[in-house]
Amino acid sequence: MRRAVCPGSFDPITNGHLDIIARAAKLYDVVHVAVMINKSKQGLFTVEERIALIEAVTADFGNVVVEAFHGLLVDFCKQRDIPAIVKGLRAVSDFDYELQMAQMNIGLSGVETLFVPTNPTYSFLSSSLVKEVATWGGDVSHLVPPQVSAALAERLAGK
Repeated sequence: MRRAVCPGSFDPITNGHLDIIARAAKLYDVVHVAVMINKSKQGLFTVEERIALIEAVTADFGNVVVEAFHGLLVDFCKQRDIPAIVKGLRAVSDFDYELQMAQMNIGLSGVETLFVPTNPTYSFLSSSLVKEVATWGGDVSHLVPPQVSAALAERLAGK
């Protein structure tokens, strides 16, 4: 069985994230979406809320498993016998950082990293940008799945 992981904070999941996950789901039998737990950061959504949103927007894929993780991604991969990490690259600046991570990961555990170029439609998109625009009342409905747009509106109501 071919398995891969798409890691991230997904706070919240965007259409760019969803595009990478969908493309990975076509290439692999099982795609694990690993939601990072960072206790030093206060997210807009709890890890449980992020998992629920990701499960909702990936339900039609049929081969996506969503889980939280804390610690090294390579340990997550070893525990689940996942040989590949799939990462989307938006720009050259992403590549510089992600290449270092990929080299560290293969050196630590032999886990390969596959880089997928982001759809140009989403090349500027990040969760941080979505949160900032939504916080100031901007329309992000074209940048996130409908369930996420509704969750953002509910979370930010009155702010």
